[in-house]
This record gives sequence, C-alpha cells and structure tokens, in this order.
Amino acid sequence: MVLPPYSIERGEKMKKIASKILMAMLAVSFFAVPAAWAENIKVGAILAVTGGASFLGGPEARSLEMLVEEVNNNGGINGNKIELIIKDSAASPEKAISFAKQLIEEEKVLAIIGPSTSGETMKIKNICEQAKTPLLSCGAAEVIVNPVAAYVFKTPQKDSFAVKKIFMEMNKMGISKIAVLAGNTGFGKAGKGQLLKIAPEFGIEVVEVEVYDKKSNDLSAVVAKIKANKDVQAVINWSIVPAQAIVAKNMRQAGWDVPLFQSHGFGNIKYVEAAGAAAEGIIFPAGRLLIADSLPADNPQKALLMAYKKNYEAKFNEPASTFGGHAYDAFTILMAAVAEAGNDRDKVRTAIEGLKNFAGTGGVFNFSAEDHNGLGIEAFQMMIVKDGKFVAYTGK
Repeated sequence: MVLPPYSIERGEKMKKIASKILMAMLAVSFFAVPAAWAENIKVGAILAVTGGASFLGGPEARSLEMLVEEVNNNGGINGNKIELIIKDSAASPEKAISFAKQLIEEEKVLAIIGPSTSGETMKIKNICEQAKTPLLSCGAAEVIVNPVAAYVFKTPQKDSFAVKKIFMEMNKMGISKIAVLAGNTGFGKAGKGQLLKIAPEFGIEVVEVEVYDKKSNDLSAVVAKIKANKDVQAVINWSIVPAQAIVAKNMRQAGWDVPLFQSHGFGNIKYVEAAGAAAEGIIFPAGRLLIADSLPADNPQKALLMAYKKNYEAKFNEPASTFGGHAYDAFTILMAAVAEAGNDRDKVRTAIEGLKNFAGTGGVFNFSAEDHNGLGIEAFQMMIVKDGKFVAYTGK
C-alpha cells in the first residue's frame, strides 16, 4: 500500500522534516518495525463508529486504522510507534465529554482526532483547550474554530464557504426565494444560522425555515408544509444524518421537482444509495475526493486523492467518502507536526498552526494563528448526482 505525497513549506528545516515523513509514508516496501520502540506516540480518537452518525465515524475510524498500520509498518515517526486509541461515541455529546477526559487525564494522549460531529466537538472544545491538548476535529461547523482556540483545529471546509458556493449557483440559476430545512444537530444549527445570515448578501430570501429531529424517518409533513408556499423555488437541506435521503424521497413522492441542494454533509455515496432515484439531480458542495478520477493530472490533490481512494477501497471494500478524508487529513497533519516537534503537546500545536501549502483530501491547508481551518472557498467543488453517481456540476 502506498500513501500519497503532500507538501510542507517552512524553510530548509521543514523541507528536511517533510523528507523524513515522506520516506516513512511513501515507502514502496515496508520497513521492518524496530524490535523496541523508543517511545509510543499516543493518539486518541473520538468517533461515531456506531449509531446514527456511523456514516461519518465508520469511514473515519477505518481510515485512521489504515494509516496507523501503514506508518508503524514503515518505521513510525522519528522511530516512534503510533498508538491509536479509538473511542466510539455513537455521536453522543455526553460520551464525547467522558472520553475526552479519559483520553487526556488517564491515557495522556498527545492529541485527539475527532469527534465526528460538530455538536460533540463543541462540547469538548473547552476541555481540550484548558488541558492544552491539540484537537483536530472532523466536525464541519465553523464555530469550532471561530472564535479561534489555541489548541483546537478542524479539517472539513467551512460551512460559510459551503453556503456561499450554493448561493453562487442559485444566482446563476435565477433562484431568489428558498426554503431551508435543517436537522437539530450542532451541524444543522450552525448551518441554518449561516444560511440565514449570508442569504441577503446574494439577494436571496428565505421564505420558509423548518428544523426536524435528527432521528426522523418520515419528513412528508415538513415537505408538505414548505411545498404549500408557492414562492419556494428551491430547497436547501442542511444535515449529516440519514434524513438527507428521506427529504429527497419525500419531496419526490409529493411530486415536487424544485431543485434540492444539500450541504457538504452529503458527501457519502451511501446517502445516494439510500435515496435511490430520488437522489438524482441533488446539488451540493464537497471536496474533490468524490471526483478524483476526473481531476486533471496537474491538480495538487490528484495523486493523494487517488492513492487514498485506491488504498481505502481495496482494504475495506467500500467507496471512500469525504468523511474518511477528514480523518485522513487530521492524521497526516498531526504526523507532519509530530515529525517536526516530537511528542510534545505545546510544540505540536505550534507546528500545526505553522503548516503551509499542505495538500490533503479536503484541499490545500494553510494554517495560521488567525485560521485554524486553513482552507479557502476554492477547496469546494459543486457536484450533482447523475445516474446514481457524484459528478462535477457544470450548471444548467
């Protein structure tokens, strides 16, 4: 298994560090694991491996396991073995809080990857900050990193940029009046707030707003209510739960064929499979992993996207998703920082904050003291479901 390349720009020192980590992670043949490891680098992960958000946490956990196995088989980082401790929160904020304290106080991990959801992340953000333990969240809500907390980072693209990409397409399509649906999760709440806040900038009026329970298995009543408003020209659904597929099916069952836009939380082909024919035509922003095959050869993400996709799918016999990619990015960012700073929380935090031009699955990261996400709006590609597959959206 060959892991993809990525770049780090920080003078001659960073070039040497990049060379070290590339040698460890790009080796064609596995190096022998040292008979005795000098020091274990303990990495915690809080992920929704089971439960309603398992579409997120499952691929994240599997991606981390694959990467840790690869790094350790190739000699570790600076000769040190990675010890991964995964805790399954099942998307429960209460479990996330308990696991965060356990990982920090009892396991004394260097850093925590996850949680899978924004709501869980917000519950442990202050815990990690106060304990001065780096947190690399796989949650997407912008409030995770805005305002900035010194030890808290996230790898998914900003939800405000996702909103703007959607509204830019709506402007092109002549859509000016919309309905907003959102799940009652941290991600849904944050996304709804961004949609309502940013809509006026694009001359778009939100004429209907509905929030539904994340455990809903029938949203036909909600659909009927917003459909009754004849001004609605399109619908935006903002959630990360299986209800994404239910909204699509209920809309089509009602004979309502207005455009349906989803958030970047739609970036898993399993949602398409769950919605069936109703998923056809759904438009949404996402990272380029979903269309890696069609990217030009000179795209800076192409090689790593293709390698991650190939390795993941061969090992687990399931399609790669943007969610597994979020964990991939968190891990490789953390390892780059460890290669520079060693097994020290404070130094690792500083190293992450200084990473520049670091190609990941979600885009090319450029962190700073003011930006703990490191991705711009260009990290998003608008996509559409066509013939049951994700393809680049080129407009109508």
